[in-house]
Amino acid sequence: MTFSNRVSQVLHEEHRATVALMERLENLMARHQRGLPDVADRAVAQLLSELAIAVEADVEHHFGFEEKRLFAFLEEMGDAAIGAHLTDEHEAIRPVGRRVAALAREAAAGGFDAARWEEFRRLGQELCERMLMHVQKEEMALLPLLDEAMDAETEARLHQEYLESA
Repeated sequence: MTFSNRVSQVLHEEHRATVALMERLENLMARHQRGLPDVADRAVAQLLSELAIAVEADVEHHFGFEEKRLFAFLEEMGDAAIGAHLTDEHEAIRPVGRRVAALAREAAAGGFDAARWEEFRRLGQELCERMLMHVQKEEMALLPLLDEAMDAETEARLHQEYLESA
């Protein structure tokens, strides 16, 4: 899918990257249901590193921009409901995402023990479920709405703000 609005397009590309990362996380958890992953394995180490960085970026930068700029824009246009609903989802995802990112960072540095792996798997599964449903809602409702409602001047300003805030 492509959007004519650059803000929608950038968020769409980030959503695609998030979905791919969640799929890789699901695969890791499925492969290691009965044992600990080897963090010395380059693919596992790479995934843990990417999880720590990308999930924090999603829950801080991506969510924050949507809440402060995009949902405010929609509210000014008279559509506060979608922003309120998606903000509620952000609030549910943030603590799970932050904890998964912290566990990934800790594991990359020192490996998993059985308790940390179990916590990581449990929260990782919750993160995957919540994030994938959330992305789907934004892809089907938020991004098309922004694509249609945003004038060129607002689009240019918000696109630049987003790029500069990264």
